[in-house]
Amino acid sequence: MSSKMMLMANSLTPLRPLTFAAAVYPSRLVAQPPDLIKWVKSEGGFVHKSIKIAQGDSFGLGLVASEDIPKGSDLIALPQHIPLKFDGSSSESENSHSALIKLAHHVPEELWAMKLGLKLLQERARKGSFWWPYISNLPETYTVPIFFPGEDIKNLQYAPLLYQVNKRCRFLLEFEKILKHELENLKPDDHPFSGQDVDSSALGWAMSAVSSRAFRLYGGKCPDGTRSNVPMMLPLIDMCNHSFDPNADIVQEEANSDRNMLVKVVAGREIKQNDPLLLNYGCLSSDLFLLDYGFVIPSNPYDCIELKYDAALLDAASMAAGVSSPNFSSPSPWQQQILSHLNLGGPNSDLKVTLGGGELVEGRLLAALRVVLSNDEEAVKQHDLETLKSLAVEAPLGISTEVSALRTVVALCVIALGHFPTKIMEDESLMKQNVSPTTELALQFRIQKKSLIVDVMRDLSKRVKLLLAK
Repeated sequence: MSSKMMLMANSLTPLRPLTFAAAVYPSRLVAQPPDLIKWVKSEGGFVHKSIKIAQGDSFGLGLVASEDIPKGSDLIALPQHIPLKFDGSSSESENSHSALIKLAHHVPEELWAMKLGLKLLQERARKGSFWWPYISNLPETYTVPIFFPGEDIKNLQYAPLLYQVNKRCRFLLEFEKILKHELENLKPDDHPFSGQDVDSSALGWAMSAVSSRAFRLYGGKCPDGTRSNVPMMLPLIDMCNHSFDPNADIVQEEANSDRNMLVKVVAGREIKQNDPLLLNYGCLSSDLFLLDYGFVIPSNPYDCIELKYDAALLDAASMAAGVSSPNFSSPSPWQQQILSHLNLGGPNSDLKVTLGGGELVEGRLLAALRVVLSNDEEAVKQHDLETLKSLAVEAPLGISTEVSALRTVVALCVIALGHFPTKIMEDESLMKQNVSPTTELALQFRIQKKSLIVDVMRDLSKRVKLLLAK
């Protein structure tokens, strides 16, 4: 992918090309951006007097308490005109907005961040944009894998993430062509980016800015009285960093005076002096944290690894686990029927299964292993699918079947580890060397994945020992 972004900085500042690469503590778009706290206040927002912007240890710039803040305190409140959002169904008649909507129609829903990213690029290019004080405070670079050097993309070593990274890079390259074709004959006044050139790297910057900072919140009211779900960028609020143990929460409420929606951050507990303000970005896998936010969380309890439900692979894993003649490749008709109910057999099956996270072994995979390794139709049909899918239900089809099922998963883990070209000890040794920030992120990510697999193996091995003791 091109490393040059041809979109210039907002015309209120000296024009200069921006070069994008991943960096640990990236600089902001301009050297001395406007004071974001003052801007929010000047636009009718509220910011607690004890909040300041400061450099953190782990995630760079963030919000910090300058003195103790009691639980329940309002920390930040934004009136509804401050969040940056893009409604693709807008009825605005402005031609440049119409061009933006047309471009957004080319973006698949799974890449929703690119749609809002188009609006972000439009406002960045617009002279005198209302949001310039916010946009100028955004990072100049992002540490997401689409900006990794090619070697460090390979260094991730995990096929599902490599697939997603390559998919996004291909989309950006193709979307650049579509964008140039759609805009080539537009009049200057109709150009959504004020006539400035936008390439795949500019698109990647905008998509990364949105994916790492935007929140999905309630938007305007629908005809039935419900509120639509709208991605929006929340100035200042998006400087709160992540924690699975947050000390603050985002809430929305209607202002009494005009029934407009306020977006607020409220202290979920007492916040001590010098503590950072922390929000929970979501119970996400390490893949999504790195792909969308550009960081890796050690020992992420919500991380998992993806496997494919492959009959030949399961036969091989079962034999390695000591099962003499597994029949995953040729299940009985009654077993095939249950596999279909699990969506692991028949047309339009979802063959992606996971290990790790809250379930440890995805319920569909566990049920399939129990059913196919049982061969006792009568015993299987005494249980409903939810029972067969639960690891908390100990040996519903007998200890022998359960041991075979768990040992098969352990064998799958061994096979999965074998697909990584390096071992954890080698990765940890590399981490001690003077590696680049992107190499360090790639190493952290693959160590996390391998450690997860090892943890699953240990847990299931302990369960097998307990079962055999009975």
